[in-house]
Amino acid sequence: MNAEQAPTAPHQPPPARQRVLLLGATGTIGRATAAAILVRGHDLTCFLRPGRHDPGLPAGAQIRHGDVTDRDSLLRDAFAGTRFDTVVSCLASRTGAPADAWVIDHGAHMAALSAAQAAGVRRFVLLSAICVQKPLLAFQRAKLAFEQALVASGLDHVIVRPTAFFKSLSGQVERVRAGRPYLLFGDGRLTACKPISDADLGGYLADCLTDPARTGRILPIGGPGPAITPLDIGEWLFQMTGQVPRYRRVPVGMMSAIIGGLSVGGVVMPSLRDKAEFARIGRYYATESMLVLDPASGRYDADATPETGSDTLRDFHAAMLRGEASVDRADHAVF
Repeated sequence: MNAEQAPTAPHQPPPARQRVLLLGATGTIGRATAAAILVRGHDLTCFLRPGRHDPGLPAGAQIRHGDVTDRDSLLRDAFAGTRFDTVVSCLASRTGAPADAWVIDHGAHMAALSAAQAAGVRRFVLLSAICVQKPLLAFQRAKLAFEQALVASGLDHVIVRPTAFFKSLSGQVERVRAGRPYLLFGDGRLTACKPISDADLGGYLADCLTDPARTGRILPIGGPGPAITPLDIGEWLFQMTGQVPRYRRVPVGMMSAIIGGLSVGGVVMPSLRDKAEFARIGRYYATESMLVLDPASGRYDADATPETGSDTLRDFHAAMLRGEASVDRADHAVF
């Protein structure tokens, strides 16, 4: 199935006002999605880990607690006899390590899908990732495996594959502000993307609740263009800070050598296996664009990558430098 697949016929037109169960609500995208769902007038319930009482969710969201990896807990504690119209999932593994990925990106989603079917839910909106187009990493294979299960489930579904997030591209703002060189892989033009803000992505996901044209579709989506490269980001950061551009170029081959060493070491020291995977993740994002992949040519196509919203990464970085915005990159940071 590809992004241009014709939508399947839904069981019935989605209602204008829905009762929605949101998974993965405590991440930055989850919180933005929660806000967008409420703004559009839907009833929202967020399912959180036990003991999570202050996740920064907007007023109006009902909160329930339980184990998202356990089908029985989902039925008992999340659905709890309530008739939901749609499940929206912003769940994602925190690290991308193989064990974590298969537990969350695949296992938890399979439990949620099974519980949703048992509870009579008709629609499932999934936040996936555009990088599953070329699945070389464990978390990508886990996400793709669940995408395939969701498509085969018979539920009305929408699968959203966003491009790069602002938080993933903001790790060097403070580095440049402090007068340090900007790190580049190769010449800084190896990759490109159309970054999307949490708010714009949350709004796009919320609109998937009621747009029948999106039913049965796998939808890549980026923020407003044009596509930008790491070198573009470095140039505007030096311009914004009034500094003479200074770059430190990291050969991609050096990353491959590190991965090779960690992989060999992982044979005798299992603790090195995850480090090798993290290095593979870093190399992937250093060498693969977050744009639609043309399967015929094997090339990434900026023109074929849809756009939404109005927030730009450049404006966000300017706000960071003014002290008006910040990011929590958590375990997904490359720099």
